[in-house]
Amino acid sequence: MLPLSSRKVSPAQTVLLAHECGALAGIKTGRNWCAGDTALFTTGAATTGKKAWAVMDSSDIQRKKVAVIGGGLVGSLNACFLAKRNFQVDVYEARPDIRVAKLARGRSINLALSYRGRQALKAIGLEDQIVSQGIPMRARMIHSLSGKMSAIPYGTKSQYILSISRENLNKDLLTAVEKYPNVKVHFGHRLLKCNPEKGAITVLGSDDVPKDITYDLIVGCDGAYSTVRAQLMKKPRFDYSQQYIPHGYMELTIPPRNGGYAMEPNYLHIWPRNTFMMIALPNTNKSFTCTLFMPFEEFEKLVTSSDVLDFFYKFFPDSVPLIGEQALAQDFFLLPAQSMISVKCSSFHCASHCVLMGDAAHAIVPFFGQGMNAGFEDCLVFDEIMDKFNNDFSMCLPEFSRLRIPDDHAISDLSMYNYIEMRAHVNSAWFLLRKNLERFLHALMPSTFIPLYTMVTFSRVRYHEAVLRWQWQKKVINKGFLFFGTLIAIGGTYLVARFMSQRSPDYLRRPWDWVINFQNTTCFPANSMELLGQIPSVVSRWQKCPDVADRLDFSLIKTKNQNHISYNNI
Repeated sequence: MLPLSSRKVSPAQTVLLAHECGALAGIKTGRNWCAGDTALFTTGAATTGKKAWAVMDSSDIQRKKVAVIGGGLVGSLNACFLAKRNFQVDVYEARPDIRVAKLARGRSINLALSYRGRQALKAIGLEDQIVSQGIPMRARMIHSLSGKMSAIPYGTKSQYILSISRENLNKDLLTAVEKYPNVKVHFGHRLLKCNPEKGAITVLGSDDVPKDITYDLIVGCDGAYSTVRAQLMKKPRFDYSQQYIPHGYMELTIPPRNGGYAMEPNYLHIWPRNTFMMIALPNTNKSFTCTLFMPFEEFEKLVTSSDVLDFFYKFFPDSVPLIGEQALAQDFFLLPAQSMISVKCSSFHCASHCVLMGDAAHAIVPFFGQGMNAGFEDCLVFDEIMDKFNNDFSMCLPEFSRLRIPDDHAISDLSMYNYIEMRAHVNSAWFLLRKNLERFLHALMPSTFIPLYTMVTFSRVRYHEAVLRWQWQKKVINKGFLFFGTLIAIGGTYLVARFMSQRSPDYLRRPWDWVINFQNTTCFPANSMELLGQIPSVVSRWQKCPDVADRLDFSLIKTKNQNHISYNNI
């Protein structure tokens, strides 16, 4: 290969050697490259044949510009993934910086971090930091109406989910984002509109002056009521549906007791009451965040403090001393019950300039603990796709929709199902039997039979594949129950028959012989007078039959026959 000084360059040619190393888009190729490397380029002119060489720092290379709309959990995590690819990232968050703002009582539900979310955090180097702040929950602790408690493990002894503070997690992610020099977070900036086909957005900052900016990619992470998604809904062939479930939620607090937890902390505590339930998750400050899920009409019946106390003493009697009567009566009315929405849409992208992730693409109800985990997995899957297609947005966005739509719709449906399981099924002995059987089969055949909860929470099996496998496993279990139930019924019938054959009189062993014999020796008269007239002849015929005579006591029959005859003669 010729040295650079002796290369021939065409007059209009521009040779960007950094592109050969993948520096232009931050792509990793067979040759190593880092952000501090320099790139050489040369330009030439035909008239002079002169070649000018210059050294250009990689920070001056035209980066792809990405706008992340929303600085919540998924938005801030996504910004970290994109920044690692050397993109120029702008994060627009409508709220002020939660790390410095004075926060009022929130409307959030505690988070349960599981395997999928941890894998996404691991990819950006934050797993250990976040996990160290979580509290392991290894099982559900069921609180019955009588106060009895029983545990239902989530999986094996080594498997657990983590109770995480939403607020602290969001703060840590924002801090991590700001460590990247190619990321800028714009707090107090609201998206007014966007053109997803062209990558153009209009934002309004604190100066109340709208600004129009164009990006190579717009990533909508702005929640269940997404402004980005609202723009996509105006496009043809964009499917969208939403459902408000008839239940709302309200948060309460169980304070620390004597400097420690008021209940065992390594459990997700559940008070299932069929049509409603309450759960409690531990916090690092030794308190528990309780969430009451209940139909709105039930909330509306509780209008006074005495109504609330009577309700809790009736349905959650063991929780009242933990919360405190006074605190319960006050906190219950601080905020009204909040609604829960489930959102589905298709597709998740528009052209090659706009994509939805997190709740903006698939808001789900919280009953499987997968809302945040599914959103984090969105970021991880998109990052894996970017590796596969070398940051080509025209290829990455359609592939992301193809992969994630069936999975995110599946976890949305599973979350709806799990609410019924948590508030009703856990009270059923049949449900507990199936759970124990599933654990036994999983221990026996760990790669063949995997419980649904294990697939969803402790693996990265695709959500829709987990549903299909779960349905197949349910059929296997049902057929197994049917088979063994049939065997038990047949075996039980056989044993009963054997027992009766040993204890019963001889004529019960052959009932058909008895019936035939009775028909041959007996006729049925038309009226009662005819019956009285035939009694002597019938008795005489029975006495002549040795088989019947041996089995019947005719002394009583004769006595009754004589009495009837004497009565008839009178």
